[in-house]
Amino acid sequence: MANHKSALKRIRANNAKRLRNRFQLKTTRAIVKKLRATTDKAEAQTLYVEVSSRLDKLAKKNIIHKNNAANKKSKLAKMVNKLA
Repeated sequence: MANHKSALKRIRANNAKRLRNRFQLKTTRAIVKKLRATTDKAEAQTLYVEVSSRLDKLAKKNIIHKNNAANKKSKLAKMVNKLA
């Protein structure tokens, strides 16, 4: 267990950040699943804009790596463009 006041505060702050990061990652993952499940091109295009924005935000905050975000956006863009 931590002995210093600053170490206790760091534990609390890290826990809060961990929960916030996990929430953002989970909600983004849920929207990606929704996008992959859709078959309507118009709906997919609007969802893709939101998904790419969220992925960029996650990468900017170092929740996921920037290349990971770029790869996911690329694959999703290909999927959306293939829809009839």
